[in-house]
Amino acid sequence: MNDVAIGLDVGGTKALAVLVTRDGTVLGELKRDTPHDDSVGAGEATAAVLIDEVRELCAANNLDPATVPIGIGLPGLLRNDGHLAYAPNLQSANGADLHELVGDALGNSTVFCENDGNCAALAEHEWGAGRGINDFVMVTLGTGIGGGIISEGQLVKGRNGFAGEIGHMVVVAHGAACGCGGHGCWERYASGGGLQRLTQEAALKGELPTLAQRRGGAEHVRGEDVTSAASEGLEEALVVLREVSWWLALGLANLVAILDAGHFVIGGGLSAVSDLVLPEARRELGALTEGYQWRDEIVITTSTFGPRAGALGAALVGFQRTA
Repeated sequence: MNDVAIGLDVGGTKALAVLVTRDGTVLGELKRDTPHDDSVGAGEATAAVLIDEVRELCAANNLDPATVPIGIGLPGLLRNDGHLAYAPNLQSANGADLHELVGDALGNSTVFCENDGNCAALAEHEWGAGRGINDFVMVTLGTGIGGGIISEGQLVKGRNGFAGEIGHMVVVAHGAACGCGGHGCWERYASGGGLQRLTQEAALKGELPTLAQRRGGAEHVRGEDVTSAASEGLEEALVVLREVSWWLALGLANLVAILDAGHFVIGGGLSAVSDLVLPEARRELGALTEGYQWRDEIVITTSTFGPRAGALGAALVGFQRTA
């Protein structure tokens, strides 16, 4: 039985690697930019980054990269056999078998792939905010929105393994174009990428004059500028975050209606500013949820692990599948 595993969480912008013990303690961590290179075979550029991360972590901790269990959390539609069918935010890896690419390069037969939102849900259920809670929905707010559904203590996978793609619920008919090829997806309004889009729209309309002045022009204002200014109490920035909060609440209300969900764990990069988003989302949820007053309390809490949740859950997948 292995005492440690490596978890790799591949997002649209960053690939996070962690070395983890069986109780969830992180012994090592590093991060690289996620490549988007279509000039090589599907997933090869991504695999090269992950292989380097594994080798570096192992070298720093006197481990053999051929023997450490490795879990890889991937965005998008991941089949039950581990193939990445389609990832809107990582299209250079569409169709790839990353567990084979990484495993073959390392000589490691214990490399496993799982959807990144599912990984985050598993980590929170085992070690974090979902521990002891047998029914909850993990919502990861990163470049897009990922999700993982825990029902009766078990991960819901669906027929193909695609369950939990909650970011692609359509919340606006014919709305903002999404990387998945559709329009009006929830992640275009309530994710980090959604915040960036709403920020740019507001700035170009002249609704963020202070930030435009600070940045030297409306076209230079970013989502990070809004969250930073909102933490300072700047009203024009708070208005944008209130809009993001409303969209977040709308998606959660849809999930309540579909799943009778009563507990949400919010993770991903945008969860770092949860104190600016979640209070308003909680207030809005009551007005948006059918039969709210007849339901048990709906709890919205932040992830214990934040942006690390997916990587920790990927390591947990490594442990579980080599048990």
